[in-house]
Amino acid sequence: MKKYALLFLIIPFFFSCSDSGFDNTNPFVPNYTFTVDINMNLPAYSNLKYVSNAVFYPGVGARGIIVFNTGSGYNAFDAACPNQALSSCSTMTINGINALCGCDNSEYSLFTGQGKLQYPLKQYRVQVNGNVLRVYN
Repeated sequence: MKKYALLFLIIPFFFSCSDSGFDNTNPFVPNYTFTVDINMNLPAYSNLKYVSNAVFYPGVGARGIIVFNTGSGYNAFDAACPNQALSSCSTMTINGINALCGCDNSEYSLFTGQGKLQYPLKQYRVQVNGNVLRVYN
C-alpha cells in the first residue's frame, strides 16, 4: 500500500514539468534559418554598445532584424510586423525603445517584444562573444 501511495505522490511531478521549449511560431512571419555575426566595433553597429539603443540589420529573416541592447543583454527580433501578412508596409521601424509597424501603427517594446495585439515580435537567439553578437534561428 505504501508503494502505491508513493507512486501517486511522485507521478504528478512528472506531468507538471515543462520542456522549456523555445516557441517561435507565428502564422504571419515564416521561419528562416540563418546565422549572422554583428561586429559592434563597426560604425554602423557601434550604438549597440550603449543601453537602450537599437539597430536595423537588413537581409535576414522575413524583413531584416532589429537588435536591441537591454542593459542586461541583447534582444533580436524580426523586423516584420507580427500581426500583419507580409506586404510592402509590414517592415517595422525603430522608434526609440519601441518598434513601429507601418501597416497599423502598432508599437512593440524592444525590451520584451510585447505589443497590444495577439502576436508578439518574433524573437531570435543572441550569443555575445566580446564585441561580436551572433544572431541566429
